Amino acid sequence: MKNHPQSRLATYLLLLFFSFSIAAQSSFVDATATPEKAGFSTERLGKLDDFLQGLVDDEVIPNAVTFVARRGQIIHHKAYGHRDIASKAPAKTDDIFRIASQTKALVTVALLTFYEEGKFLPEDPIEKYLPEFAQPRVLDTHDPESLEFTTRPASRSITVRDLMTHTAGIPYDHPLAGRPEFDVPYFASLKPLQLEEVIKKIAARPLIHDPGTKFTYGLNTDILGRLVEVLSGQKLNEVLSERIFEPIGMKDSYFFLPADKHNRLVSLYSKLTAEAQLTVHENETYRNFATSGAQTYLSGGAGSVGTIEDYAKFCQMLLNRGSFNGQRILAPKTVDMMTSPRSNGQTVWNRRDPYGYGVQVISPDSHYGDQATPGSYTWGGMYLSEYTIDPTEELVMLLYTNVHPIPQYSEVVRKFRILVYAALVDP
Repeated sequence: MKNHPQSRLATYLLLLFFSFSIAAQSSFVDATATPEKAGFSTERLGKLDDFLQGLVDDEVIPNAVTFVARRGQIIHHKAYGHRDIASKAPAKTDDIFRIASQTKALVTVALLTFYEEGKFLPEDPIEKYLPEFAQPRVLDTHDPESLEFTTRPASRSITVRDLMTHTAGIPYDHPLAGRPEFDVPYFASLKPLQLEEVIKKIAARPLIHDPGTKFTYGLNTDILGRLVEVLSGQKLNEVLSERIFEPIGMKDSYFFLPADKHNRLVSLYSKLTAEAQLTVHENETYRNFATSGAQTYLSGGAGSVGTIEDYAKFCQMLLNRGSFNGQRILAPKTVDMMTSPRSNGQTVWNRRDPYGYGVQVISPDSHYGDQATPGSYTWGGMYLSEYTIDPTEELVMLLYTNVHPIPQYSEVVRKFRILVYAALVDP
């Protein structure tokens, strides 16, 4: 059969149009009434509803909001339970949640926009930009009671790559945190602190191991947030707003909420044991940092809040390899670099997955990813929220609630993901 030039041209134009529509995607398409069009079973999605409503009914969690989209089509976007238990205010899909460590991917993407401008290399020593990290030392011995300690020189400098992969030796819980000179906020603060002064205190603390030798989850992305400020000459929140939030339409994402949105922030609860009742969280900072206090400390590791739909736009931007809302945030190859294993053979806890830049990458040997296609990537926040992005299935899925601590954290987010994949019947 002869292949006419007109036929080849028509095929080319069709492919060009399809590629442009993905790159220029400006919003999600609501397909919740007909999920079969995107390969999902309505009947099986009902089991997801039963699961989440059951968690609320059994008082495991106070509420839940979901967002599942495939090929840009919204498959599941619902709210369960109450925004506030005492007032019985119903949860809504546009409620605002504390997203804690989901802030890390936001800051990583912001930083990588400067990488694309030639402002730094991943192998650069961080001291090149933040001199306070010069000549790092490693904790050798310490007395847990007196907090006396000794150190030794680190084997090498900390690199930007070490910080992006949490292999720098900088933890959250530092053995010497009880010493005033090493006391820093972990996730947020009501005090009039500036990121610059906090980062200098982190730099003064000894590392707990040599850079690049272990995965140690900690305050690394807070340091990267400060690096963003140095490279840009702006505050971190300004950079996130200008380079991510505004371009892709994340209209409800902030470090500190404007007054007219305070009432949309869900209440924060605790569940101290699996059998315990949900109680209002005792930590005032965790509850109120987004609505009160000095509102000066910009925690790049855990300090932002937002709606699930906002973060779904961010996830879709990554799934689209860097673009959404007609705006390109990163080049496709930069997203590929970010979402590939970068942790030098070190894996995330007992999950058996490597870390990329700001995300956990699901491996074939994963003890966490369940049915997620290897190469998918994920992360969550300590208040119980999580996202997963599966490029093979063209799928993003997110679950939000706000409980900390909660023994059932992994069970809740994993079973959510399992039930989503179980409803995907036509890949």
